[in-house]
Amino acid sequence: MSGSDPRTAHLTQRDSEPAFAEPWHAQASAMASLLVASGVISGAHWSETLGAKLREAHLAGQSDDTETYYRAVLSALESLLDQVRAISGNELIQRRDAWERAYLRTPHGRPVVLNGDL
Repeated sequence: MSGSDPRTAHLTQRDSEPAFAEPWHAQASAMASLLVASGVISGAHWSETLGAKLREAHLAGQSDDTETYYRAVLSALESLLDQVRAISGNELIQRRDAWERAYLRTPHGRPVVLNGDL
């Protein structure tokens, strides 16, 4: 997405590029912020876990870009939600599968809707 995209204009950085490469990158970060704000996970635990996931990515030779950061955010969220028992590994797999089914049946350019697929 370019910095001129009206959907991400409010997320620009100093270099006029979007802070997030895709809307779902921002959504994943927002979910983490909400979980911290609501007390489901602590800010310290979030920071430690995300930092660990980013170090793992670096050590694995992954590029330092927004996609790697997004994947680290997702991985950290999954780990923490499993640790606090907010969602089990099995539930996570079911939700991923439901999302994939919904994604595959959604016409290009349309929003993906789960419609009680769980």
